[in-house]
Amino acid sequence: MAIKTQMIDFPSNGQTTPGYLAQPDDANQHPAIVVIQEYWGLVPHIKDVAERFAREGFIALAPDLYHGQVAEEPDEARKMAMALDRNRAVMEINSAAKYLRSLAAAPKKIGVVGWCMGGALALSTGASSTDLGAIVAFYGRPLSVADTAKVRAPVLGLYAEKDHGIPPEAVKAFDEELSDVGVVHEIHIYPNVQHAFFNDTRPGIYDSAAAQDAWRRTLDWFRKYLVS
Repeated sequence: MAIKTQMIDFPSNGQTTPGYLAQPDDANQHPAIVVIQEYWGLVPHIKDVAERFAREGFIALAPDLYHGQVAEEPDEARKMAMALDRNRAVMEINSAAKYLRSLAAAPKKIGVVGWCMGGALALSTGASSTDLGAIVAFYGRPLSVADTAKVRAPVLGLYAEKDHGIPPEAVKAFDEELSDVGVVHEIHIYPNVQHAFFNDTRPGIYDSAAAQDAWRRTLDWFRKYLVS
C-alpha cells in the first residue's frame, strides 16, 4: 500500500507537540493509532514502525515526547526517560489521539501502542482516558492496582521471559489484576527472549520469531477493536 509521511505539530495543552504522521495515500477512512516511542526518542526505528502500520492500512502518529532530543547511548536514554514529565507525556499522547479524531479519514476510536517506556505510557494513557479503542503494550511496566482499575480499553500485553526489569511474576500478577477488574485483555510472555526483542535495530536483542508473532497479534488486536 502506498503511504505518505510528514512531520507535523499538533495542539497539546495550549502549546504544540511535534510528531511523525504516516498514513495510507488514499481518501478512504482508516483506523488510527498513536505510536509511542522507546526511551531513545523519536528515532528512525519508531518512524519505520509508524510506516509499517500505514502500509497495513492504519493512520499512525508518533508524538515526539522529547521534543527533538534523541539518545544514542543507554545511559543517555535512561537520563532522558527519568527527566521526562510523565503526566505531560500522557497529556501529549491524549492530545495526539484527539488530533487523530479530528482527521476526516480517521474513525473516532483511537488505539495506542508503545514499547518499553512507551509501553508503560500506553498503559498509563489507558488509565487516564475513557475513550480509547484499544491498547497494545510491548514490555511496558505494569500499572499499579489502583490505575489498573481505571483502564477501560482492551489491553494486549507482550512481554519477554528474560526481562530483568519486568520479571514474569510481575507480568502474571498484572494479568490477574486485569482479570479482577474486568478489563478485556490478553497477555503473552515470549520464552527465551529479552526486553526490546521487537527492535530490529538492536541485533543482539532482536528476536525475529517473537517480533513477527507480536506484530501479527498487534495488527489483529487493533483490527478487532478499532475497525468494528
